[in-house]
Amino acid sequence: MFRPQIKVLDCTVRDGGLINEHLFEDSFVKSVYDALAAAGIDYMEIGYKGSKKLFSPTRFGRWKFCEEDDIRRIVGDSGSSLKLSAMADVGKSDYHEDILPKSQSALDMIRIATYVKEVDKAIDMVKDAHDKGYETTVNIMAVSTVLDFDLNEALEDLAASEVETIYLVDSFGSLYSEQIQYMVKKYLKAVEGTGKQVGIHTHNNQQLAYANTIEAIIAGANRLDATIYGIGRGAGNCPLELLIGFLKNPKFNLRPVLEAIQTTFVPLTEKIEWGYLIPYALTGMFNQHPRSAIALRAGDDRDNYLKFYDEQVSRVDIG
Repeated sequence: MFRPQIKVLDCTVRDGGLINEHLFEDSFVKSVYDALAAAGIDYMEIGYKGSKKLFSPTRFGRWKFCEEDDIRRIVGDSGSSLKLSAMADVGKSDYHEDILPKSQSALDMIRIATYVKEVDKAIDMVKDAHDKGYETTVNIMAVSTVLDFDLNEALEDLAASEVETIYLVDSFGSLYSEQIQYMVKKYLKAVEGTGKQVGIHTHNNQQLAYANTIEAIIAGANRLDATIYGIGRGAGNCPLELLIGFLKNPKFNLRPVLEAIQTTFVPLTEKIEWGYLIPYALTGMFNQHPRSAIALRAGDDRDNYLKFYDEQVSRVDIG
Protein backbone atom coordinates (compact mmCIF):
# COMPACT_ATOMS: atom_id res chain seq x y z
CA MET A 1 0.00 0.00 0.00
CA PHE A 2 1.49 3.33 -1.06
CA ARG A 3 0.26 6.40 0.79
CA PRO A 4 2.72 9.31 0.82
CA GLN A 5 1.54 10.72 4.15
CA ILE A 6 2.53 7.53 5.97
CA LYS A 7 5.58 7.87 8.24
CA VAL A 8 7.48 4.96 9.79
CA LEU A 9 9.11 5.14 13.21
CA ASP A 10 11.60 2.48 14.24
CA CYS A 11 11.74 1.83 17.99
CA THR A 12 14.35 -0.95 17.91
CA VAL A 13 16.69 0.62 20.47
CA ARG A 14 13.96 1.96 22.77
CA ASP A 15 11.66 -1.08 22.86
CA GLY A 16 14.53 -3.54 22.46
CA GLY A 17 16.23 -1.91 25.43
CA LEU A 18 13.44 -3.17 27.66
CA ILE A 19 14.95 -6.63 27.29
CA ASN A 20 18.43 -5.78 28.60
CA GLU A 21 18.00 -2.68 30.79
CA HIS A 22 19.04 -0.49 27.83
CA LEU A 23 22.61 -1.75 27.97
CA PHE A 24 23.22 -1.70 24.22
CA GLU A 25 26.75 -0.85 23.16
CA ASP A 26 27.37 2.17 20.95
CA SER A 27 28.30 -0.15 18.09
CA PHE A 28 24.82 -1.72 18.15
CA VAL A 29 23.00 1.62 18.27
CA LYS A 30 25.23 2.96 15.50
CA SER A 31 24.51 -0.06 13.31
CA VAL A 32 20.78 0.48 13.77
CA TYR A 33 21.09 4.19 13.01
CA ASP A 34 23.10 3.56 9.84
CA ALA A 35 20.70 0.87 8.63
CA LEU A 36 17.63 3.04 9.19
CA ALA A 37 19.23 6.05 7.53
CA ALA A 38 20.20 3.98 4.50
CA ALA A 39 16.73 2.41 4.39
CA GLY A 40 14.98 5.79 4.25
CA ILE A 41 13.05 5.34 7.51
CA ASP A 42 11.47 8.53 8.81
CA TYR A 43 12.15 8.35 12.57
CA MET A 44 14.39 6.41 14.94
CA GLU A 45 13.45 6.21 18.61
CA ILE A 46 16.80 6.03 20.32
CA GLY A 47 15.62 5.44 23.88
CA TYR A 48 13.97 7.00 26.91
CA LYS A 49 14.30 10.25 28.79
CA GLY A 50 14.10 8.46 32.14
CA SER A 51 14.58 10.03 35.55
CA LYS A 52 17.92 9.27 37.19
CA LYS A 53 16.15 9.75 40.52
CA LEU A 54 14.03 6.69 39.74
CA PHE A 55 16.38 4.66 37.52
CA SER A 56 19.95 4.19 38.66
CA PRO A 57 22.60 4.74 35.96
CA THR A 58 24.61 1.97 37.62
CA ARG A 59 21.86 -0.49 36.67
CA PHE A 60 20.43 0.96 33.47
CA GLY A 61 22.31 1.73 30.29
CA ARG A 62 22.70 5.14 28.69
CA TRP A 63 19.69 4.65 26.38
CA LYS A 64 17.42 4.85 29.39
CA PHE A 65 18.43 8.51 29.64
CA CYS A 66 19.49 9.62 26.13
CA GLU A 67 21.85 12.39 27.10
CA GLU A 68 22.93 14.69 24.29
CA ASP A 69 26.60 13.65 24.29
CA ASP A 70 25.60 10.00 23.90
CA ILE A 71 23.20 10.73 21.06
CA ARG A 72 25.65 12.95 19.20
CA ARG A 73 28.35 10.30 19.52
CA ILE A 74 26.09 8.01 17.49
CA VAL A 75 24.80 10.38 14.83
CA GLY A 76 27.95 12.47 14.36
CA ASP A 77 27.80 14.67 11.29
CA SER A 78 25.95 12.18 9.12
CA GLY A 79 23.67 14.75 7.53
CA SER A 80 20.97 12.07 7.38
CA SER A 81 17.31 13.00 7.01
CA LEU A 82 16.50 10.38 9.65
CA LYS A 83 14.80 12.14 12.56
CA LEU A 84 15.38 11.11 16.18
CA SER A 85 12.87 10.65 18.96
CA ALA A 86 12.94 9.71 22.64
CA MET A 87 10.14 8.51 24.87
CA ALA A 88 9.21 10.00 28.24
CA ASP A 89 6.85 8.08 30.52
CA VAL A 90 4.38 10.02 32.62
CA GLY A 91 5.67 10.05 36.19
CA LYS A 92 9.06 8.61 35.24
CA SER A 93 10.81 11.55 33.59
CA ASP A 94 12.30 14.79 34.93
CA TYR A 95 11.26 16.36 31.68
CA HIS A 96 11.40 20.00 32.76
CA GLU A 97 15.15 19.71 33.32
CA ASP A 98 16.29 16.72 31.25
CA ILE A 99 14.60 17.59 27.97
CA LEU A 100 16.53 20.53 26.57
CA PRO A 101 15.14 23.08 24.11
CA LYS A 102 15.11 21.66 20.59
CA SER A 103 17.74 24.19 19.54
CA GLN A 104 20.19 22.47 21.92
CA SER A 105 19.24 18.87 21.13
CA ALA A 106 19.83 16.26 18.45
CA LEU A 107 16.28 15.02 19.07
CA ASP A 108 13.38 16.01 16.84
CA MET A 109 10.45 14.38 18.59
CA ILE A 110 9.36 13.64 22.16
CA ARG A 111 6.90 10.79 22.59
CA ILE A 112 4.86 10.74 25.78
CA ALA A 113 3.71 7.35 27.09
CA THR A 114 0.72 7.40 29.41
CA TYR A 115 -2.16 5.42 30.81
CA VAL A 116 -5.63 6.83 30.29
CA LYS A 117 -5.97 7.90 33.92
CA GLU A 118 -2.92 10.19 33.56
CA VAL A 119 -3.70 11.85 30.23
CA ASP A 120 -3.86 15.24 31.93
CA LYS A 121 -0.24 14.84 33.00
CA ALA A 122 0.69 13.73 29.48
CA ILE A 123 -0.86 16.90 28.08
CA ASP A 124 1.31 18.97 30.43
CA MET A 125 4.36 17.11 29.14
CA VAL A 126 3.25 17.69 25.55
CA LYS A 127 3.01 21.41 26.20
CA ASP A 128 6.50 21.46 27.68
CA ALA A 129 7.95 19.60 24.67
CA HIS A 130 5.94 21.65 22.18
CA ASP A 131 7.06 24.91 23.76
CA LYS A 132 10.66 23.70 23.49
CA GLY A 133 10.22 23.17 19.75
CA TYR A 134 9.69 19.41 19.40
CA GLU A 135 7.29 17.30 17.42
CA THR A 136 5.11 15.36 19.87
CA THR A 137 3.07 12.20 20.20
CA VAL A 138 1.04 10.68 23.00
CA ASN A 139 1.01 6.89 23.20
CA ILE A 140 -1.98 5.61 25.20
CA MET A 141 -0.80 2.35 26.74
CA ALA A 142 -2.80 -0.78 27.64
CA VAL A 143 -5.79 0.45 25.64
CA SER A 144 -7.21 -3.09 25.57
CA THR A 145 -8.07 -2.71 29.28
CA VAL A 146 -9.74 0.72 29.00
CA LEU A 147 -13.48 1.37 29.14
CA ASP A 148 -14.94 3.15 26.13
CA PHE A 149 -16.16 6.08 28.20
CA ASP A 150 -12.71 6.72 29.66
CA LEU A 151 -11.00 6.37 26.29
CA ASN A 152 -13.45 8.76 24.64
CA GLU A 153 -12.81 11.35 27.34
CA ALA A 154 -9.03 10.97 26.98
CA LEU A 155 -9.21 11.31 23.20
CA GLU A 156 -11.37 14.40 23.52
CA ASP A 157 -8.81 16.01 25.82
CA LEU A 158 -5.91 15.06 23.55
CA ALA A 159 -7.71 16.35 20.47
CA ALA A 160 -7.87 19.76 22.16
CA SER A 161 -4.16 19.68 23.09
CA GLU A 162 -1.05 20.60 21.12
CA VAL A 163 -0.04 16.97 20.46
CA GLU A 164 0.44 16.13 16.78
CA THR A 165 -0.06 12.35 16.81
CA ILE A 166 -2.06 10.05 19.09
CA TYR A 167 -0.97 6.41 19.14
CA LEU A 168 -3.11 3.34 19.63
CA VAL A 169 -0.88 0.95 21.60
CA ASP A 170 -1.67 -2.77 21.88
CA SER A 171 0.54 -3.18 24.96
CA PHE A 172 -0.48 -6.75 25.71
CA GLY A 173 -0.67 -8.02 22.13
CA SER A 174 -4.27 -8.95 22.81
CA LEU A 175 -6.21 -7.08 20.12
CA TYR A 176 -7.66 -8.62 16.96
CA SER A 177 -8.28 -7.05 13.56
CA GLU A 178 -11.88 -6.02 14.27
CA GLN A 179 -10.80 -4.24 17.45
CA ILE A 180 -7.95 -2.50 15.64
CA GLN A 181 -10.36 -1.26 12.97
CA TYR A 182 -12.82 -0.06 15.62
CA MET A 183 -10.14 1.68 17.68
CA VAL A 184 -8.39 3.42 14.80
CA LYS A 185 -11.69 4.75 13.50
CA LYS A 186 -12.52 5.98 17.00
CA TYR A 187 -9.18 7.80 17.22
CA LEU A 188 -9.63 9.28 13.74
CA LYS A 189 -13.11 10.53 14.56
CA ALA A 190 -11.79 12.13 17.74
CA VAL A 191 -9.12 14.12 15.85
CA GLU A 192 -11.24 14.91 12.80
CA GLY A 193 -10.65 18.46 11.61
CA THR A 194 -7.65 19.03 13.90
CA GLY A 195 -4.88 18.02 11.49
CA LYS A 196 -3.62 15.47 13.99
CA GLN A 197 -2.46 12.00 12.94
CA VAL A 198 -3.23 8.57 14.38
CA GLY A 199 -0.48 6.03 14.97
CA ILE A 200 -0.26 2.32 15.75
CA HIS A 201 2.17 0.41 17.98
CA THR A 202 1.65 -3.35 18.18
CA HIS A 203 3.08 -6.28 20.13
CA ASN A 204 3.42 -9.77 18.72
CA ASN A 205 2.08 -11.97 21.53
CA GLN A 206 -0.41 -13.69 19.23
CA GLN A 207 1.66 -13.21 16.06
CA LEU A 208 -0.66 -10.39 14.97
CA ALA A 209 1.64 -7.37 15.26
CA TYR A 210 2.24 -7.14 11.51
CA ALA A 211 -1.32 -8.05 10.54
CA ASN A 212 -2.78 -5.55 13.01
CA THR A 213 -0.47 -2.84 11.72
CA ILE A 214 -1.83 -3.51 8.23
CA GLU A 215 -5.38 -3.30 9.60
CA ALA A 216 -4.56 0.05 11.16
CA ILE A 217 -3.16 1.33 7.87
CA ILE A 218 -6.31 0.25 6.02
CA ALA A 219 -8.41 2.02 8.65
CA GLY A 220 -6.44 5.24 8.15
CA ALA A 221 -3.49 5.27 10.56
CA ASN A 222 -0.54 7.14 9.05
CA ARG A 223 2.09 6.79 11.78
CA LEU A 224 3.52 3.29 12.06
CA ASP A 225 5.86 1.79 14.66
CA ALA A 226 8.09 -1.19 13.93
CA THR A 227 11.42 -2.71 14.97
CA ILE A 228 14.19 -4.51 13.11
CA TYR A 229 13.62 -8.28 13.26
CA GLY A 230 10.65 -7.56 15.53
CA ILE A 231 12.89 -6.99 18.56
CA GLY A 232 11.12 -5.73 21.67
CA ARG A 233 9.94 -6.58 25.15
CA GLY A 234 8.62 -10.12 25.41
CA ALA A 235 7.05 -11.18 22.13
CA GLY A 236 8.44 -8.14 20.35
CA ASN A 237 6.88 -5.79 17.84
CA CYS A 238 5.85 -5.46 14.20
CA PRO A 239 8.94 -6.39 12.14
CA LEU A 240 10.25 -3.43 10.18
CA GLU A 241 11.36 -5.57 7.27
CA LEU A 242 7.81 -6.88 6.74
CA LEU A 243 6.31 -3.42 7.01
CA ILE A 244 8.69 -1.98 4.42
CA GLY A 245 7.78 -4.81 2.07
CA PHE A 246 4.08 -4.10 2.49
CA LEU A 247 4.20 -0.33 2.06
CA LYS A 248 5.58 -0.42 -1.49
CA ASN A 249 7.01 3.07 -1.07
CA PRO A 250 10.04 3.58 -3.32
CA LYS A 251 11.70 5.79 -0.71
CA PHE A 252 12.24 2.73 1.49
CA ASN A 253 15.17 0.38 0.83
CA LEU A 254 14.89 -3.07 2.36
CA ARG A 255 18.49 -4.17 1.76
CA PRO A 256 20.18 -2.21 4.61
CA VAL A 257 17.66 -3.64 7.06
CA LEU A 258 18.33 -7.19 5.88
CA GLU A 259 22.06 -6.56 6.19
CA ALA A 260 21.60 -5.39 9.78
CA ILE A 261 19.53 -8.48 10.57
CA GLN A 262 22.19 -10.76 9.12
CA THR A 263 25.20 -9.11 10.71
CA THR A 264 23.81 -7.78 14.01
CA PHE A 265 20.44 -9.22 14.99
CA VAL A 266 20.86 -12.91 14.23
CA PRO A 267 23.97 -13.03 16.47
CA LEU A 268 22.08 -11.02 19.11
CA THR A 269 19.42 -13.74 19.38
CA GLU A 270 22.09 -15.92 20.98
CA LYS A 271 22.45 -13.41 23.84
CA ILE A 272 18.94 -12.11 24.50
CA GLU A 273 15.51 -13.56 23.82
CA TRP A 274 12.49 -12.01 22.17
CA GLY A 275 9.71 -13.11 19.85
CA TYR A 276 6.67 -15.35 19.83
CA LEU A 277 6.59 -17.97 22.57
CA ILE A 278 3.68 -19.78 24.23
CA PRO A 279 3.79 -17.81 27.53
CA TYR A 280 3.51 -14.51 25.64
CA ALA A 281 0.71 -15.94 23.53
CA LEU A 282 -1.17 -16.85 26.70
CA THR A 283 -0.83 -13.41 28.29
CA GLY A 284 -2.06 -11.98 25.00
CA MET A 285 -5.06 -14.30 24.89
CA PHE A 286 -6.00 -13.39 28.45
CA ASN A 287 -5.31 -9.66 27.98
CA GLN A 288 -2.65 -9.63 30.69
CA HIS A 289 0.60 -7.69 31.03
CA PRO A 290 3.46 -9.91 29.81
CA ARG A 291 5.48 -9.43 33.03
CA SER A 292 4.48 -12.88 34.30
CA ALA A 293 5.61 -14.50 31.04
CA ILE A 294 8.88 -12.56 31.14
CA ALA A 295 9.44 -13.78 34.71
CA LEU A 296 8.71 -17.36 33.67
CA ARG A 297 11.24 -17.22 30.83
CA ALA A 298 13.87 -15.86 33.24
CA GLY A 299 13.38 -18.72 35.71
CA ASP A 300 14.34 -22.40 35.94
CA ASP A 301 10.88 -23.64 34.90
CA ARG A 302 10.82 -21.57 31.72
CA ASP A 303 9.15 -24.18 29.48
CA ASN A 304 6.40 -25.31 31.85
CA TYR A 305 3.62 -24.04 29.65
CA LEU A 306 0.84 -26.04 31.25
CA LYS A 307 1.53 -24.70 34.73
CA PHE A 308 1.70 -21.19 33.34
CA TYR A 309 -1.58 -21.70 31.48
CA ASP A 310 -3.31 -22.90 34.64
CA GLU A 311 -1.99 -19.86 36.52
CA GLN A 312 -3.34 -17.54 33.83
CA VAL A 313 -6.75 -19.21 33.88
CA SER A 314 -6.95 -18.97 37.68
CA ARG A 315 -5.92 -15.32 37.58
CA VAL A 316 -8.67 -14.52 35.07
CA ASP A 317 -11.24 -16.54 37.08
CA ILE A 318 -10.30 -14.70 40.27
CA GLY A 319 -10.23 -11.35 38.47
